[in-house]
Amino acid sequence: MQKFIKSLLLLHSVFFFHFFPAYAQQKPVIKLLETPPIASIRGMSVVNDAIVWVSGTGGQAGLTTDGGNHWQWMKVPDHDSMDWRSLQAFNSQQALLLNAGSPAHIMRTTDGGKTWKKVYEDTTKGIFFDDIVFLNDNEGYAIGDPIPPDAKFALVDTYDGGKTWAKRQHYLLAEPGEAIFAASGTNLVAQYYENKIVGGMITGGKVSRFIHDYNIVVLPITQGSPSKGAFSLAFERDGQKGVIVGGDYLHDKDTTRNCVYTTDYGKTWNLSVTSPGGYRSCVVHVSGDLFLATGTSGTDISRDGGVHWEKISDEGFHVAGVSPNGKKIWLAGSRKLGIIELPE
Repeated sequence: MQKFIKSLLLLHSVFFFHFFPAYAQQKPVIKLLETPPIASIRGMSVVNDAIVWVSGTGGQAGLTTDGGNHWQWMKVPDHDSMDWRSLQAFNSQQALLLNAGSPAHIMRTTDGGKTWKKVYEDTTKGIFFDDIVFLNDNEGYAIGDPIPPDAKFALVDTYDGGKTWAKRQHYLLAEPGEAIFAASGTNLVAQYYENKIVGGMITGGKVSRFIHDYNIVVLPITQGSPSKGAFSLAFERDGQKGVIVGGDYLHDKDTTRNCVYTTDYGKTWNLSVTSPGGYRSCVVHVSGDLFLATGTSGTDISRDGGVHWEKISDEGFHVAGVSPNGKKIWLAGSRKLGIIELPE
C-alpha cells in the first residue's frame, strides 16, 4: 500500500508539472550590475542580449555592448541639466534621447555617444514630453502632456529614423487634471502585427484612461489626484493581452487598484485578482503570458497575463526592458542596474 501511495504521488507530481509548467519554474533572481554614475535612470532601450542603452539625470546616458559586463558612461555636451527620461536605440552606434521638461530636446548620436546632434527643440511654455516609441527603424512618435489653451496632448513624429521631427496636432483633448507620467517611458505602445498597429496610450492624474485611436476607456485603476493613475503599459506581440500598472507614487507600498489587464486588445480592462506589491512605474511583456513589473518598493512577476502577481524581490527600479528573444530582463533605477537571466 505504501509503495502504491508513493507511486500515485509521483504520478500526480509528473502530471501537475507537465500540464502546469509555470508552477515548476523557479522564482527569477535579480543580479545587480555595476553602480552607475547616474543618480536616476528612467530611460532604457534594449537592442539585443549584448547591447543596451540607458539614460537619466545630469544629462547622462550609458551603453553596454557586452551584455552588461562593462558600461560606457557619457554626458551630452552643454546639456548637463537635462533629465533624459525617454530613449530609443537602434544599435550600438545610433540612439535618440528625449528629455522631460522645458525646453524639450531630442538629441541623436550615430557614433555610439561620442557626439550628439540636436534634431528637435520645442520652447513652448509648459512643454513636457513623456515617451518616445518607434514602429520600425524609420517611423517614430513622441507624446507629451497637454498644452494650454486647447489642452491637447503634445505630439511630434518622424519618418526618417529620427533625423527630422515635425509637430502635429493631437486629436485628443485632455480632461481637467489629466496628464502622462514620465516614469519609465512606457506610456505609449505602438507595434505592427499582421499589417495593423496594436497598442495604445495611457494617462493618469485626475482621470486615468486607455486610448487607442478612438477606443477610449476610463480605467478601473486608482486615480483622482496628481500622484495616482496608470504609469506603464505593455502588450503581448499580437496586442490581444495587455497589462497596465501604476498606483500612487507618494505611497509606494499601497496595492490598492494598482494593476489592470485586458484580454480583448484593450476594449475592456479588469483589476488583477492578486496585485503587485505596491506602486509600479514599469511593466514589460517577457514571453507568453509572463509579465514583469517594477517600482520603488519592489519587483513582481505575473505568469498569467496580469491576473495574479508574485513578488520576487524587494529591490526596486524605475524602468525595465526585455531582450528581443525574451531571455534577459534588464532593470535600472536610482544608482542601480540589474539583470534577470531566464533559463532556456
